[in-house]
Amino acid sequence: MTNILPNNTYNSHNQSTEEAAELIRRLRQKEGSWVEWGQACAYLQKNGYNPQEIFESTGFEPIQQNQVIVGSQVYASIEKVGVSEATSLHYFQKGSDVLYELRLLNHEERAAAADLTFQHQVDCEEAREVARAIKDFSRFDNPPAGFSRHPGDAVAYHCWKLAKQNSDLKVRSRLIAKGLKFLHTLETRQKLEQLLTDLTVDPKRTAPTLPFYRPNADAEIPRIVPVVGNLPLTLQDINKITRAKEIKPFNIIKLSGEQAWVALPGWQVVLSAEDPIVILCNSDRFLPQTQTCPEKVMVIVDCAQRKWETGSYFMVENNGELDFQWFADIPDFDLFGRVLVIMRPKKIFDELLSLDSWQFDE
Repeated sequence: MTNILPNNTYNSHNQSTEEAAELIRRLRQKEGSWVEWGQACAYLQKNGYNPQEIFESTGFEPIQQNQVIVGSQVYASIEKVGVSEATSLHYFQKGSDVLYELRLLNHEERAAAADLTFQHQVDCEEAREVARAIKDFSRFDNPPAGFSRHPGDAVAYHCWKLAKQNSDLKVRSRLIAKGLKFLHTLETRQKLEQLLTDLTVDPKRTAPTLPFYRPNADAEIPRIVPVVGNLPLTLQDINKITRAKEIKPFNIIKLSGEQAWVALPGWQVVLSAEDPIVILCNSDRFLPQTQTCPEKVMVIVDCAQRKWETGSYFMVENNGELDFQWFADIPDFDLFGRVLVIMRPKKIFDELLSLDSWQFDE
């Protein structure tokens, strides 16, 4: 396997202009595999090149850069855990869009899902469904009756559950057929085949609308200003104060130490929160099917609100990492806070990067 990055320099911040130029040249000429393109784009971004500059120099649009960067990170994680030789070779040559959809899984789940998606030759749309099914299934302390921990059974359970909630016989049959395609155990096959004769329909609950908000006016964006004190004051008093550095795009304030702060507008939902915190993430964690480039969002969570309700998303722990999820029924594990609002950055102008899903493998 080749590597187009400079030797032993991937994490260095002191690379020469010549090395960056060489990476840009190789990207422009599409040398190497898409995995190496993702590594190169990540390297350039970490060393001061913004996505627009990379696009102008190489032809890789920002949304394309995001896909190959994330996909290459997923590829590295499945290589570390271990997958079949055929799976590894296949995804080194193509499949960035499929591996991108596995990004929310932990490393072991990614490896299992990669083998599964290669075995069944799924596209990116089906890979998204596979990843969601595996992630949701991983929350069970004990697998539901008739299903094993195998990722194929996890997908089959997802299909089984959707089929039980659907009264349309054509849709129901399609879901059963998909479950039969992915299943791994005989018990799971029996569970799915029972639906062919049992036409009972379970009511389906619809996920609530996510509380996204984007400021439109400059007046809605607060400014943090240091306070020197009461007069009389001296120049030394001014020199003693700590200037806060605003981190874009949300004007987060970073003082000494690791703690950072951000001023939020005085919306009622924020003022009424008992124990609010802010978590940064990309919008594709909530909107995986968005066709525009993911953007940074702030998730405001009230850690004091831990009682389940069907109309809200909650912060949970998933394989040791924090995650956000909606639950149709009361979960059998702890909730650590309710999502109050998801704040997008204010945009000077909206530029639609791409309307079409991008597949750029070979």
